[in-house]
Amino acid sequence: MNEKRAAAPLRELTLATLAFFLCFAAWGMLSPIAPKLQDQLGLSDTETAIMIALPVVLGSLLRIPLGRLTDRHGGRLMFTGILVFSALPPLLVGTVASYPLLLLSGLLLGVSGASFAIGVPFVAAWFEGERQGWALGIYGVGTAGTAVSAFAMPALFDGPGRGVAGVIYAAALLAYAVIWWTLARNAEAERSEPVPIREVLRLGPALWQLALFYFVTFGGFVAMSIYLPKLLKDWFHYSLTAAGLRTAGFVVVAAVVARPIGGYLADRIGGYKVMAVAFLGIGLDAMALAWQASDPSIVPTTIICLSLGFFLGLGSGAVFKLVPQRFPQATGAATGIVGAAGGLGGFFPPLVLGIVKDATGTYVMAFVFLVAFAWMCAGLAMMLAGTVMQAPSDTTTALGTRR
Repeated sequence: MNEKRAAAPLRELTLATLAFFLCFAAWGMLSPIAPKLQDQLGLSDTETAIMIALPVVLGSLLRIPLGRLTDRHGGRLMFTGILVFSALPPLLVGTVASYPLLLLSGLLLGVSGASFAIGVPFVAAWFEGERQGWALGIYGVGTAGTAVSAFAMPALFDGPGRGVAGVIYAAALLAYAVIWWTLARNAEAERSEPVPIREVLRLGPALWQLALFYFVTFGGFVAMSIYLPKLLKDWFHYSLTAAGLRTAGFVVVAAVVARPIGGYLADRIGGYKVMAVAFLGIGLDAMALAWQASDPSIVPTTIICLSLGFFLGLGSGAVFKLVPQRFPQATGAATGIVGAAGGLGGFFPPLVLGIVKDATGTYVMAFVFLVAFAWMCAGLAMMLAGTVMQAPSDTTTALGTRR
């Protein structure tokens, strides 16, 4: 019996990571084929950037209510619902042929991205505080689902077609919804009523600081993973398949390698210290990309992008060590706010990249903006590392009585 109880957290972590992986694969299925759709429909860089970024919008905003509802109903029910719903948008992506309908399909794909806010409180409830950073870092590996889409969607697009791709994605999501409902279990703990949104928004500076940090780290990861295929096509004239394969490498480094390391190191030395290092690295890599943007070369660009992926993943893993630690009685609600900020962080950079490219002919200034943001966050993280006790925030106590 004790062995079964000891294995239960790992089993639930594995199930949740796979569910998140599939949802994120659906979330990222449009961007790898966006350059091809741009050519077919005669879209501008700005219009293409909007199409690429739109799935992020709904996924970001829905994280707030879904995180609160997960606190009440548990991840088993909530993840089942989102897996079932997420099977519809891939079918639309596979069949629609006009720009407005592609925008609608992308908007609905965003629901899949909101699954993040379900898994964090679900996983955190299964692990003690000293292992939450590691566990949530492993759960974050699910963001590598975008890597699957990065190389699978171009191959399917050029092969059997995107209609077949839509059917494959929908079937996988529905099949796993059945598996999830059958095998997944919520941790044995009382669940609270959803925290009123006005109370969530009053959780204090710690919440907004983490939201800012995740806006840059996870937002940067999403922005690069969805825009990198187009960037590589513009710079080096790669095919969609070749660009997708290289984007998959970026995603793997960020999600599979760096994010668990960020969570593990945050367990050991503190999340703010890890984030300070991550933001310094992000700023240096963004400066290097600004230098490359005027006359790009593939070898240094590859090294810089992989390094950037590592620092973005490192910072993302550290942020979500701190969320359940500082807000233990409102983890789902806080996850919704911080996760929404991260999602919105993935929405704006592709728009900026597209607008800057249309206006100036290069991406230089877009990367300069990232340098400024990253180093501002590095300074804040260093200050917090020296002044903030990394323990549950006092602001959570008022929320913790609603059990």
